Amino acid sequence: MLKSLRSRPTIAHARDAFAGGRGYLAACTTGLPTRATRAAMIVDLNEAAAGRPNAARYQAVAERARAHFASLVRVSPDRVAIGSQTSVLASLIAASLPDGAEVLVPDRDFSSMVLPFVHAGRGIRVRAVPLDGLVDAIRPGTDLVAFSIVQSATGEVADADAIVAAAASCGARTLCDATQAVGWLPVDASRFDALVCHAYKWLCAPRGVAFLALRDEFAATLRPVHAGWYAGSDPWSSCYGGEVELAADASRFDVSPAWQAFVGAEPALELFAGLDRDELYAYTTGLAAAFRERLGLPEPSHPSAIVTWEDPDGADLARLAAAGIVASGRDGRARVAFHVFNDASDVDLAARALCS
Repeated sequence: MLKSLRSRPTIAHARDAFAGGRGYLAACTTGLPTRATRAAMIVDLNEAAAGRPNAARYQAVAERARAHFASLVRVSPDRVAIGSQTSVLASLIAASLPDGAEVLVPDRDFSSMVLPFVHAGRGIRVRAVPLDGLVDAIRPGTDLVAFSIVQSATGEVADADAIVAAAASCGARTLCDATQAVGWLPVDASRFDALVCHAYKWLCAPRGVAFLALRDEFAATLRPVHAGWYAGSDPWSSCYGGEVELAADASRFDVSPAWQAFVGAEPALELFAGLDRDELYAYTTGLAAAFRERLGLPEPSHPSAIVTWEDPDGADLARLAAAGIVASGRDGRARVAFHVFNDASDVDLAARALCS
């Protein structure tokens, strides 16, 4: 055990896995590819261009990616389905809710978590409340609480413990979107009935790699509405016709993987799965806290690697851009994010750009 712990890559080693990152404060928009991701995708493209694509290898890569993500969120791989977009995975949940179900969401949560329920039909009702009132708004008759554990627009971290406890007391299910969390915030998917995550942000994967982690008892209530050949118990014997035996585990909800995207994702997921989650959390939130202190911004109730502030005219975002900093603006706010490829020099660069 001690030998295994010592062999884990450190934050310094993880930073070396990236070719760039200086002045890039937008992991909450899209992550940067690791050196290994870039190399793997180039090798794959060269092999395909030379007439040697390998479908069996693609499947092996996708299964390793599934296992890495499962390790990241502390569940077994048989509880994880693979997909391409969080909205598609959320729509699977929406399609399986009973007619007339009530879905409770935070106000202004990311649309991919809300629209699948808004447009589900069958009398499904979506009720939106402020994030800080979400726990108190859970009531008997609420069927599902769907929320992002880290809010995209504000960087706020939801009180997942209180939400899960309140939902359980009212017999409600929970669906957590961890896209803005996994990769810096320790997340245990077993706490939720379902967890979705797209890996292109904090996990630094190409777009087109998403995951759905499910509790077995909740999975039993879901209909595999997106079932295709890859949802079969043996995908390569599930390519034709309707007499296909679906997988017994969560992979019956698989969407056929985007092969090249998974080729790039697998080494990035392996990197993050190998890091000490608490060390990564302390590092990223520490950088964010140092930046808040430099700007005189209040500390949030739950530490976050994302820092946002009111910037309705985009003036601060323009100052950051003029200093060579890549940041983002969302919902009338400036937004910066601190990840493993950043360090104290990025804090200083951004603070000087805004305070000069």
